[in-house]
Amino acid sequence: MLGYVVRRLVSSVFVLLGATFFVFCLIFMVPGDPARVVAGDQATPELLQQVRVELGLQEPFLMQYVAFLRRIARGNLGFSYLSQKSVLEEVTARYGATLELASAAILLAVVTGVAAGVVSSVFRYGLLDKVFMLVALGGVSIPVFWLGLMLILFFSLHLGWLPAVGRGGVQFLVLPAVTLGARSSGIIARITRGSMLEVLNRDFVRTARAKGCTEPRVVLRHALHNALIPVITIVGLEFGYLLAGAVVTETVFAWPGIGLYIVDSIRARDFPGVQGAALVIATSFLAINLVVDVLYACADPRIRAE
Repeated sequence: MLGYVVRRLVSSVFVLLGATFFVFCLIFMVPGDPARVVAGDQATPELLQQVRVELGLQEPFLMQYVAFLRRIARGNLGFSYLSQKSVLEEVTARYGATLELASAAILLAVVTGVAAGVVSSVFRYGLLDKVFMLVALGGVSIPVFWLGLMLILFFSLHLGWLPAVGRGGVQFLVLPAVTLGARSSGIIARITRGSMLEVLNRDFVRTARAKGCTEPRVVLRHALHNALIPVITIVGLEFGYLLAGAVVTETVFAWPGIGLYIVDSIRARDFPGVQGAALVIATSFLAINLVVDVLYACADPRIRAE
């Protein structure tokens, strides 16, 4: 087990290096001069040159990348052009909001997705199965921004039950969590259904029925326990996706998380802000995948042997 964890850690380091290279290249991929963003549109050529020297933009590409890695190793993600504050402080202040939203969304997705998948497998090819799978397909297919706008229109503007934008109590979390978790719920429901159908046809399930176990016990105690192994991986991947993919949801609901910070930084051409936020998200995604892989290996010893 220790060897498997070490191998995954080593591979994660290389993936993270690739992520840092891609994030660093962002500054060269977008139009505009970072020095002019810092100095302003009315800056003289002399001032622009001075700013370029201060930012290290006159150095060769590889030298700038090495300096970028050194700053990251020291925990320095640079300073925001927009607020003149540390990017690490800016991202850390907003990370909690994104984590709160993603956690609520994945919790909602797991509860509804697993329940729908189990019910669909028990009543396979019946009316409930068709209804739940149709809803799951809708959750996967409907664009996030459209779903969010429709929820705001109905529950906030028409009924007045829930607030439309901002962050506060639980009532502010409901609509963004439903919007963000709809896709994950549909995916988890379909994966759970397929895994349950496979497990329900195995010999140990038939043996449990032959011994007189009630159907709820057979489904929940014997079948679901074994069917959840592939679901664990999907849940972990989806949680990483929710952290990284909350940009649209946070923008629609004005949720003050990393996603909204990225959008604001892109609009202001705040390159260090975009780089720092993207790097934090990539690191979080890798950490979540590592934890999921370890949990999967604990649940299925065959993974460790491969």
